[in-house]
Amino acid sequence: MKKQDQNNASRRDFVINSSLMAGGLMTAPLLSKANFFSGAEDTIKVAVVGCGGRGTGAAMQALSSKQNVKIVALCDAFKDNVDNCHKELTEEINNSIGELAKRLDVPEERKFTGFDGYKKAIALADVVILATPPGFRPIHFEEAINQGKHVFMEKPVATDPAGVQKVLATAAIAKQKKLNVVVGLQRHYQNSYRELFKRKDLIGDITSMQAWWDNDGVWTRPRKAGQTEMEYQMRNWYYFNWLCGDHITEQHIHNLDVINWFKGGYPVKAQGFGGRQVRTSKEHGEIFDHHFVEFEYADGSILNSQCRHMPGTMSRVDELLIGTKGRIACGAAHIKDHSGKIIYQYDIKKENNPYQTEHDELFAAIAKGEYKFADAENGAKSTMTSILGRMATYSGQMVYWDKAIHSGIDIHPKVYAWDATPPVVPNADGSYPIAIPGITKYS
Repeated sequence: MKKQDQNNASRRDFVINSSLMAGGLMTAPLLSKANFFSGAEDTIKVAVVGCGGRGTGAAMQALSSKQNVKIVALCDAFKDNVDNCHKELTEEINNSIGELAKRLDVPEERKFTGFDGYKKAIALADVVILATPPGFRPIHFEEAINQGKHVFMEKPVATDPAGVQKVLATAAIAKQKKLNVVVGLQRHYQNSYRELFKRKDLIGDITSMQAWWDNDGVWTRPRKAGQTEMEYQMRNWYYFNWLCGDHITEQHIHNLDVINWFKGGYPVKAQGFGGRQVRTSKEHGEIFDHHFVEFEYADGSILNSQCRHMPGTMSRVDELLIGTKGRIACGAAHIKDHSGKIIYQYDIKKENNPYQTEHDELFAAIAKGEYKFADAENGAKSTMTSILGRMATYSGQMVYWDKAIHSGIDIHPKVYAWDATPPVVPNADGSYPIAIPGITKYS
């Protein structure tokens, strides 16, 4: 048997075995149609759930991998997002040559919308890209793993402790089924960070850390006539905790995750402060514009963490780890001893695009029939780190990891429908309830 044929056979066996383990006899009838309906047995079929900017970007990165990837289904709560995603992908591949132009195969009947369309899209794929607002991640991840699919999912993977627990439970099932899961915490796939991590022992025991995500902030979308409250919040998902988790969770998770990775653990407690100082309009929903958190790890070491959305202020996205022998400056990609001498400098010319590498490595493993990636557990615990920080800044109290993660706090709607009532609603003047440190409690 030729090497290519061996690879194809291995890939086919991997997909079949994963699907059988996931669903038993209920999944078996789907194999000939759902997993191989294209007729190309080495094709890795992908469904995109969440067709905004990040989902569209992830889809293009999947298409740009070296494997025989084909996008076969698109899904989003909103039809215009699906159509815009399809249009952007079409325009991108029309500018390409060769096989890439054949990798988008999404007729109208495989464009799904609404709150339940994800189930149909997932059923058509071998691999699922999950890129909706993060509040939906736990239920979408659970469905993908139940259907026996490999997963790329964006960070964060939840917005509350109940969601984190669901992801952790699903991650355990994914491991049992040997389903690859990559989470979009892309520093793990970035060359400079990988090389720094290999050499972290050069600084000895890590005794303190700092992390920053400080910048101007993100978009807002005006309320339109005729929108239900659910649709308005879905369109403006960044400003509602059940959908976004606040920017400490949606963005600053990257920096917190790097610290957890290098530290080799997760904090045991946190306290801090935050609020709304400059971003105070009704259009900014319920989230804070600044957070400062002191996280403490089991060995007593402290991470001082800050994130801020304030136009005109210092902009910095970075991490610093200080040890008994020296320090790692992640943004500068170097390691110094305590005299200030550089003892390692990464060659920035060798830097990669980690967003592309995530997909390159995931799809290469699937094409070879390999089980290599189990990112979901760390993704869930780094998400919980950010939620711990949010609970600390919202309450103004010391918040403990063990109590928080087992609290059962669930901030999501009981019903997902356009006419359903979201978990938070505006008062008579259109303002949303805001956490008040010293008054807001988590018990």
